[in-house]
Amino acid sequence: MFHFDLHKFLTSLVYNPKDPLLFNSGFFLCFFFAFLLFYQFVYKRKLTRVLLFTVFSLYFFYKACGFYFLFILLSAVVDFNLSNWIDRASAPRKKKLLLAFSIIINLGLLFYFKYTDFFIGMINDWAGGNIQPLKLILPIGISFYTFENLSYTIDVYRGHFKPVKSFWDYCFFLTFFPKLVMGPIVRAADFIPQIRKDIQVSKEDIAVGLYLIVGGLFKKVVISDYIYVNYVDYIFSDPTRHSGIECLLGIYGYALVIYCDFSGYSDMAIGMARWMGFSVPVNFDSPYQSTSITEFWRRWHISLSSWLRDYLYIPLGGNRKGKIRQYVNLFITMLLGGLWHGASWNFILWGGMHGTALAIDKMRMELFGRVKKVRSKVYLFLQKGIGLIITFHFVCFCWIFFKAGSFENAKVILHQLFYNFNANAFVPLVQNYQTVFGVMILGFVIHFFPRSFELRSQRFLAVLPVAGRIVVLMAIVWLVIQVKTSEQVLPIYLQF
Repeated sequence: MFHFDLHKFLTSLVYNPKDPLLFNSGFFLCFFFAFLLFYQFVYKRKLTRVLLFTVFSLYFFYKACGFYFLFILLSAVVDFNLSNWIDRASAPRKKKLLLAFSIIINLGLLFYFKYTDFFIGMINDWAGGNIQPLKLILPIGISFYTFENLSYTIDVYRGHFKPVKSFWDYCFFLTFFPKLVMGPIVRAADFIPQIRKDIQVSKEDIAVGLYLIVGGLFKKVVISDYIYVNYVDYIFSDPTRHSGIECLLGIYGYALVIYCDFSGYSDMAIGMARWMGFSVPVNFDSPYQSTSITEFWRRWHISLSSWLRDYLYIPLGGNRKGKIRQYVNLFITMLLGGLWHGASWNFILWGGMHGTALAIDKMRMELFGRVKKVRSKVYLFLQKGIGLIITFHFVCFCWIFFKAGSFENAKVILHQLFYNFNANAFVPLVQNYQTVFGVMILGFVIHFFPRSFELRSQRFLAVLPVAGRIVVLMAIVWLVIQVKTSEQVLPIYLQF
């Protein structure tokens, strides 16, 4: 006989730090369907729709990070008012002061939570201090919504668009729950015009949304979580216990893990937005197909790389002040991009390596890009193939420092790779981890599928009847349940 446990139900509605609300949780499935149920009745009423989204989004954020959700409300109040004051100010000096205040407030809040302990540690190490770290908990999503706030006030200051007059519209933009926790970083100029438009969800929207949601869920749970729990975590937890060949395959595995983890969440966010009648920009475009590091950063975390370009690289001078200055600007931009990922010298080094590589790649294109020769198809094929291999392995090399957690662990991994490779261990290793490496191969094969395959899959879903789409969705959910680990694997970018 069915027994309803009211206390358990009410407890599930309250934030649990050990079980934050994520897209791949059972509670989110209930949350999302409850939202869609209410949305069906109000989506044509614009103000009611805005309020419904805001309430559900704030509750989603509360379930993800507890009372830290109040910080996003605080930042919404501050930047909504500042943007309107900037727009109304007639004196350029006053506009600049208001913009500076917005930047200081947003970056100050981010700095306090994310970097205070890092700089306390630096002071203690360099000056022999004994300052106790504050051990602050980083509010989930603060790096993402801080950048959205900054882009909003900066674009208003630049005169790119007029600020919204309704606080609820701004709250809707900032708290839109599909992209709230881990992006993509959405520009106000792209999203805000959609808020008051008439909602029209086509068969194509349903099909594309379904493809992105089931594909993202598959990438996150079936590929990323499985590889991480069953192999990658072992390698990086204690690399001293593993030979170089084991570490190398662990690095390849982590390259797939971080891509499938983050792009899976981005795909689900974009797909859910499509189901609701909203467009969120693509955040990943098969980055490991890149044949240069410049191309990689046009395909990887596109919303962040484009934000850094428009609000940091170009204001620094971009490529307008000579080649040397361009290379320096690239290096500084990526160095700060690395710091954005976390308060660690590992992330700074990771960003610095990518900045150096981008500068060298620009130099290469400048030196060799002007030479126009008739080249055979074989030559071009080999050029692209070599470029892809070099780019992929450089990115993997950088992932060592991104993932290792400390320079000591990174040095151990490098030592194992160069001094304790032990190629003879390859065959028994593959035999012991057949399923893991099978999933890795599947993940890379899917990653290298041509764009035409994705378009054909979406067209197939578009012509399927509703029952067929439900079957596809349920099949993926069933598969996820079968392979899902007993303990929830938190998304990698949740820490940023």
